[in-house]
Amino acid sequence: MTECQLSSQETVESLSVLPKDWQVDLRDLASLDITLSTLELIRRTTSRLPQDVIDALARGHAKEAQASRAANTLGTMLENVTLADHHVAPLCQDTGTVIFWVRHPFGVSQRALKQQIRQAVVEATKRSWLRPNCVAALSGKNAGNNLDPFHEGHPVIHFEEWDQAEVEVSIMLKGGGCENVGAQYRLPEASLGAGRDLKGVRKCIIDAVVKAQGQGCSPGILGVAIGGDRVTGYEKSKELLLRRLDAPNPDPGMDAFEKALAEDLNTLGIGPMGYGGRTTVLGVAVEEMFRHPASFYVSISYMCWSSRRMTLRLQNARPAIFE
Repeated sequence: MTECQLSSQETVESLSVLPKDWQVDLRDLASLDITLSTLELIRRTTSRLPQDVIDALARGHAKEAQASRAANTLGTMLENVTLADHHVAPLCQDTGTVIFWVRHPFGVSQRALKQQIRQAVVEATKRSWLRPNCVAALSGKNAGNNLDPFHEGHPVIHFEEWDQAEVEVSIMLKGGGCENVGAQYRLPEASLGAGRDLKGVRKCIIDAVVKAQGQGCSPGILGVAIGGDRVTGYEKSKELLLRRLDAPNPDPGMDAFEKALAEDLNTLGIGPMGYGGRTTVLGVAVEEMFRHPASFYVSISYMCWSSRRMTLRLQNARPAIFE
């Protein structure tokens, strides 16, 4: 299979949990409730792969030798995308760690939004749109509702107040396999011959992909943060995975670096799921951050081919926008 036929937008709307002609009222921010719209965001994200990722998978399929294991694997991935969309079923049995980025105007209660998002996650888990993936670290005990009951660490929610008169909620479902092959390097790194420069960063990224092989469910997508500290670097590297694969880096020099690096990584021969082939990565997103003079970190987040992400935009007196 080389093509992927998603359901029409009309079909997607007909299955929405939002009432027909539903609109949000942002005039009274204190009473804003995003529970239902967040539930719909989860429904779409878990079953509907972004078109730019589908296009990248199709391009990879076209580059592989006909009837090769790599071509067959990518074809199966594209078939999986179609089936998940048509049946409104999770694209992967591992619906991952649930991560949100919420941007809102002044006057919105973050505490209220957090509870609404958590409620939506519980309901999505009941409907089997999310697998219960939140377990206690030592005992492995699973509450069955995807909530961390003690520290509210899951779902992960990042808040930011901005000056726009709308609310934006982005979601990412990050599977455990791809999370396990993320990496962080402290430069200089003698074992790689990596110094504190872009050449050193490149060596770190290549090393991370070689070590991952197919364990991250390749072809992967890389988010790379240069700088920051151990925490902020990793946070930024994950946020970079929200960027569309067809969106250029606003820094022309970094954009050229990303494209050249992606081409080089696809010569490694790792291929889809580590079976060999020409498609090891679908894209790379890199951003430079400021750092302490004594520290130089390269933080790499690896996303599997099933890059489940979507953004919900709520504007006053308008239907919800899902992109």
